[in-house]
Amino acid sequence: MAARSPATPSTQFDLKSASLALVALVLRTTRLEELEAQFEARIAPSADFFNRDPVVIDLTHVREQAEPLDFAGLAELLRRYSMVPVAVRSGSPEQIEAALAAGLCEAPAAPADLPHVRVEPPAPEPEPAPEPEPELPPEPVAVSGDDGAGEDEGALPSVTAMLVVDRPLRSGQQVYAKNADLVVLALVSHGAEVIADGSIHVYAPLRGKAIAGATGDISARIFSTCMEPELISVAGIYQTTDPPLPVEVRGKAAQVRLDGDTLVIEAIKA
Repeated sequence: MAARSPATPSTQFDLKSASLALVALVLRTTRLEELEAQFEARIAPSADFFNRDPVVIDLTHVREQAEPLDFAGLAELLRRYSMVPVAVRSGSPEQIEAALAAGLCEAPAAPADLPHVRVEPPAPEPEPAPEPEPELPPEPVAVSGDDGAGEDEGALPSVTAMLVVDRPLRSGQQVYAKNADLVVLALVSHGAEVIADGSIHVYAPLRGKAIAGATGDISARIFSTCMEPELISVAGIYQTTDPPLPVEVRGKAAQVRLDGDTLVIEAIKA
């Protein structure tokens, strides 16, 4: 009877790289009781908004604080509000070690896995050389007292960098315009997320989350021809749409801007 060679084992799993849309919790204190009070005040009214969303804990603003952070207690707090803590980033070595001991992993310091671009504004076009002055009778020609060192009124205005997305964004998809405005020419579905360091323009229904001024630009705005978002945020000030937006703006062309610490949502009138 012929001997049989050992069968090649079948592959039961594959390892592939993957990108996840994560909610970033940016901490400004390590005191768990203060965080719990803020969660109760800001998130409790819409506690069912988060649906087991994965969360990365950003420690940028607390990495120099001497007071330790109770990562196990923080993880329990997040789970109470239907968030799933998975990682920390930008912490001190001691904080990272404590987070690892609590079962969290370390994420990159920057959101490198997000689909983002950095677009530099084009350089201003060189100004044309001035035409020679016509010869005049002996009167002197007036010249600027600063020899041209002051601001030229004919200079081109600064150009804002821009990322344009021309396809619909489905639930779970996320687009981040780093150091740029974001323009979306198609539907932003429920569960999708658009983020920009500048302003956000959606020329279609906006039904997902829109986060403008992500790095703190208080002049950023959100525009949509059909304003129906799940969540809106400008420079860290956010608002969910439960209860729904007023009828004057819901489903209509509208903009969102900051007035002090208050989000203002107003219709865009033709």
